[in-house]
Amino acid sequence: MSKKHPIISVTGSSGAGTTTVKATFDQIFRREGVKTVSIEGDAFHHFDRAGMKAEVEARKAAGDQTFSHFSYEANELVKLEDVFRKYGATGRGETRHYIHDDAEAECYGAAPGTFTEWAPFEDGSDLLFYEGLHGAVVNDEVDLASHADLKIGVVPVINLEWIQKIHRDKSSRGYTTEAVTDTILRRMHAYVHCICPQFTQTDINFQRVPVVDTSNPFTARWIPTADESLVVIRFRNPRGIDFPYLTNMIHNSWMTRANSIAIPGSKLDLAMQLIFTPMVNRLVSESRRA
Repeated sequence: MSKKHPIISVTGSSGAGTTTVKATFDQIFRREGVKTVSIEGDAFHHFDRAGMKAEVEARKAAGDQTFSHFSYEANELVKLEDVFRKYGATGRGETRHYIHDDAEAECYGAAPGTFTEWAPFEDGSDLLFYEGLHGAVVNDEVDLASHADLKIGVVPVINLEWIQKIHRDKSSRGYTTEAVTDTILRRMHAYVHCICPQFTQTDINFQRVPVVDTSNPFTARWIPTADESLVVIRFRNPRGIDFPYLTNMIHNSWMTRANSIAIPGSKLDLAMQLIFTPMVNRLVSESRRA
């Protein structure tokens, strides 16, 4: 952690909804005049698309059916920790971009499935914002959680997470249901051992819970809407959280435990604005004083 150069880390698996959380933070940063540098977890994959495909096939041939982007060894976590550490100490660092599709390829001038070159951050930022798979990993090699000043987990119930991933990968990436299902199955071991443990490290978790039937996510024809969902918000340390204020401001919300509230799904953006705006302002004001 760093008073002078704070870091916010948003962590969730593929299809969890971390991009939605990032969009809300972008609104807060613009409104509050906060200058940020952003890094994506995909930028720290160890392999490009072709290399990852070859590695998966090689591991399958060797009897390992579980290797995926969720796996620690598929990512440059030591490099990511170095970026966190350097930014916390100096406000400097570097990142790159993983090119997902043709639209990004046209923007960045490189082929889909490849990386851009590493490039330094712009000077003068107020904080670093990370969004990806591994922003709160603690294992024998790295302790990313210790470097982030605010850690946020995005964790829909598992069937909803799968529905969101299936629909996203089919619509935006052209995958078949069968291909996405194979990916989900291959990732389960690493999901349990690499992704889930991070949510005990996060300061705040957002878990969307559908109130419609999602019994078979592989045949679901649409994603449950916000109005068909509740969101459970859990605070790791509830000290200083004004729960009466939140439940008063967020219509039809209520406390479910001493550290948790439930809100209508359609109020998620409002809840994040209310919760994170003062936190961001506090981090930035302490940074500028330091």
